Amino acid sequence: MKEFLFVFRTDLTAMPAGTPEQQQARTKQWMEWINGIASQNKLVDKGNRLYTAGKVIRGKGIVTDGPYSEIKESILGYSIITAASFEEAVEISKGCPILPAGSVEVREVNSL
Repeated sequence: MKEFLFVFRTDLTAMPAGTPEQQQARTKQWMEWINGIASQNKLVDKGNRLYTAGKVIRGKGIVTDGPYSEIKESILGYSIITAASFEEAVEISKGCPILPAGSVEVREVNSL
């Protein structure tokens, strides 16, 4: 089995805060999806939510807001799973509740 990183992204301006009940329903969808992956013994790390603010440090100590200050898209969090192939990891990502309001970036983890 290989490990894959899921990076969850969305446009924060298009994502309504919603009522407490709506927020609870979205949380329930996420937990059901993550628990479904865990029940298949494919969850390595459920990951964490990330704050939207960040900084990017480039060569020669240049610090900028980021990583995407010019666009509204933000990285909301990540998870790590195991799958037999990249294709399987992509199929698992298709069940993510962030879709269609956001995206999931799938990357294979290079375990040296």
